Amino acid sequence: MSEAENRAVVERLIQCLNDRKVEVMDDLFHEDAVMDWPQSGETIVGGDARRGVYGAFPVLPTITPRRLLAAGDLVVAEASLDYDGPVYLSTFIFEFRDGLIARETAYWSEAFEPPAWRSPWVTLA
Repeated sequence: MSEAENRAVVERLIQCLNDRKVEVMDDLFHEDAVMDWPQSGETIVGGDARRGVYGAFPVLPTITPRRLLAAGDLVVAEASLDYDGPVYLSTFIFEFRDGLIARETAYWSEAFEPPAWRSPWVTLA
């Protein structure tokens, strides 16, 4: 698959989550796909586990993409995840096989105030 097609899969994933249509994920992930969440130490292996986790989410976030980069069988997405309160800044690394997501690695963190000592050298977004 082309980089554009892989990118379109990630865009469709974001849209289905924003639409609260998690069943669409089955069209986007391999059944044996792995979701790796290193910060919590969790790994979700396979479609049954993915459906279980996403079916039990207390509140799905609204995802606002910041940037999508595609190269070969890799798509990296930066986005904010709004859980009707806390907003997490996140990075997702998607690895593709035959046009479907084979592995997702996700990192997220709440925004925080920058330390004053850096202020002479930085600009704030």
